[in-house]
Amino acid sequence: MRILFMGTPDIAAESLAALLAAGHEVCAVFTRRDKPVGRKQILTAPPVKQLAAQRGIPVYQPRTLRDGSSDEIIRGLAPDIIVVVAYGCIIPPQLLHVARYGCINLHVSLLPRYRGSAPIQWAVLNGDAETGVSIMQLDEGLDTGDVLLVEPVAIDPEETSGQLFDRVSAVGAKTLVTALEKIEAGELTPTPQDHSRATLAPPLNKETAKFDFTQNAAHIHNWVRGMNPWPVAWFAQDGKRIKVLECRLAENPAGAAPGTVLALKPLTVAANDGAVVLLTVTPEGGKPMAGTAWAAGRRLKVGDQL
Repeated sequence: MRILFMGTPDIAAESLAALLAAGHEVCAVFTRRDKPVGRKQILTAPPVKQLAAQRGIPVYQPRTLRDGSSDEIIRGLAPDIIVVVAYGCIIPPQLLHVARYGCINLHVSLLPRYRGSAPIQWAVLNGDAETGVSIMQLDEGLDTGDVLLVEPVAIDPEETSGQLFDRVSAVGAKTLVTALEKIEAGELTPTPQDHSRATLAPPLNKETAKFDFTQNAAHIHNWVRGMNPWPVAWFAQDGKRIKVLECRLAENPAGAAPGTVLALKPLTVAANDGAVVLLTVTPEGGKPMAGTAWAAGRRLKVGDQL
């Protein structure tokens, strides 16, 4: 199938690679503009552009598609289908039906659950046992189009968002290839979403990542998993942010008050309805270290309050 591919980050590059490996003709790639990266702010091409350049695929990087400046280019490319994976630009109405099979999108949730930009993270933050990928027909709404194909993915109770993202990206790439085969064969029936069951997955930020020990222990555990690798969950201690990269659930048999240090090796802190073991933390201005080492540096004792 002749494909116009629109995508930007690593998950999109993995999907693009899968489409090429399956023998599809990618006539061009649309991706976001190069951005400064790292301490030295070196101008860096997005992963999809890098892959396309390696494979000799024409690359376009318009600031927006809304102004119509790319419409003639896209029509001239005459794709059979437009495939969108984490592009980062809104596809305007006039482009939704340019291709024979329209525009399809890979979304990393089981729609209509978790529409928006951070579906994997919110599945972990909410302690879900399952997520998945949905191949959907793009329409004018935010992840509201008819669903063509879904593939569930189980979530391990200790898995971080970053770990889950890697697994879901691989599943998504394979599911996308399968969807295209079935679309071409006329074997897929679009299924309208039940909009009454829709939930949103808004972007995360550093303030969202805050927790405190008065919260439920399971909530804290999910927050630490869901905010890893970014923006990283944290709690305040003496006016400083202490990031928590890894934790485990524990018991609070004596019913100690939330925030009470229950043990030092490993560092175990009481929460509401349980306790959490702080395995790896990063003190403000410092480097990641074992929670036990941080407690020793702070000269914490059993019974102290965090």
